[in-house]
Amino acid sequence: MLLQIITAISDFLWGTPMTVALVGTGLYLGIRFGFRYNFRKVGFNFRNTFGKMFQKGEGTGTVSGFAAACTAMANTIGVGNIGGVATAIVSGGPGAVFWMWVSGLLGMSTKACEIILGQRYRVKYSESMDEYMCDRSFVMKNALGWKKGAVVLSVACFVLGPWTCCVQTESVTSSLQEGFGIDPLISVIVLGVTCFLTIAGGLKRISSIMEKVVPIMALFYILGGLGILIMNWSIVPSAFGLIFKSAFTPMAGVGGFAGATVRDAIRYGIARGLYSNDAGTGYGIIAHASAKTDHPVRQASWGWGEVFLDTIVVCSVTALSLILTNAYIDYPDVDSAQLTTVAFKVAYGKFGGWFMAIAIAIFAWTTIIGMYYSCEKSVNYAFGDTKANRRATWVYMVYYMLPCVLFYNIEADTLWAMTDLLSAIYVIITLLFIYSKQREIFRLFHDFWDRFVPAQERGENPEPVVYGTVDEKAKGEF
Repeated sequence: MLLQIITAISDFLWGTPMTVALVGTGLYLGIRFGFRYNFRKVGFNFRNTFGKMFQKGEGTGTVSGFAAACTAMANTIGVGNIGGVATAIVSGGPGAVFWMWVSGLLGMSTKACEIILGQRYRVKYSESMDEYMCDRSFVMKNALGWKKGAVVLSVACFVLGPWTCCVQTESVTSSLQEGFGIDPLISVIVLGVTCFLTIAGGLKRISSIMEKVVPIMALFYILGGLGILIMNWSIVPSAFGLIFKSAFTPMAGVGGFAGATVRDAIRYGIARGLYSNDAGTGYGIIAHASAKTDHPVRQASWGWGEVFLDTIVVCSVTALSLILTNAYIDYPDVDSAQLTTVAFKVAYGKFGGWFMAIAIAIFAWTTIIGMYYSCEKSVNYAFGDTKANRRATWVYMVYYMLPCVLFYNIEADTLWAMTDLLSAIYVIITLLFIYSKQREIFRLFHDFWDRFVPAQERGENPEPVVYGTVDEKAKGEF
């Protein structure tokens, strides 16, 4: 009964209400930004993101902008890119891919706002840990003054967060068992040990590992998908034609595919696209707050970089693999990540299955670690910059890993429904932040483009615009 209620609420929220809210917000912000994070400043955004991958960054912060972005992408580039895209095509047809691209292009501006908020309202902890940080609770207190609400939000995040990662553990164990016959108990032990050793090193170890693992795994996955395109190069144009055509006209049932309306294509494409890139959920606030940058708006260029890599590139690789191999039609009883695995098996034989087993396992592993960092910031907010925060963080590492290790075979439906519901709540809170603080967001935006950048182009050295201190020492709420 409880599962049915949670599922009904999450299905409703992730239907028309959330789609309209997120797409509408992305369009509104895109217009206000002059589409600088969508179309107009692609060269600038590329130079300030992927073009500075190996630079430490200017200004004040804990890690480089690229390392912070990789920590964020550990959350976004994951099983959702593999299973979520497959579900969108099975339910909405190939036309869903077009609307996924639309959601990505519009979500770039929303993600940029999250990053600006995280940089603007971040706090520097110096006694319990040497780190710049921010999350939704810090914004709620420091930007809106809602202290009690911030406490409730932080507790909810660090208590419920670990349980949503059980589905990631299940993805690891099931993919390795199917691909290599590895006993789930062995997989979960290795997963638990490696995750704990990584998160025990704090932000610097997490970001250091993520900036190596995430790009490499994403690159291999992209190359695997490009191989399928090369093998089917003669029908690639017709695949793109099918995507554009079925985005605006109903697609009739073919083989095992039941068919899809235009409404289905729009709904599942936009919903899965937004779910994949996390634009609007507030994770950008958390991951990018620690970045070294000379201006919050420069780091916001990763609002373009993250979504571009996640939705426009990685999700497209999955989608074209499914369409070119005809997997979504020939295997009607298969869905989610398993369907993508089937597509790679069709293209590469047994090697394709092995490749996907490894890809799913690593993507899920990085997501678990990325989610830990997000949840840890709620612990840091609750206990403040105190000795208690240092002790609580170590205790929390154990608590976080317990559900992942002990309940890897729990019924996934309940956890996915709870995850969807929590994500919807995060979206509502994040959009509230963006709209209530839009004056400050656009003040920083215009300061960067109208003053800071022109001054640099004239050869001047404008003072870095950085944040990270508060007048009142953070003593914590507990």
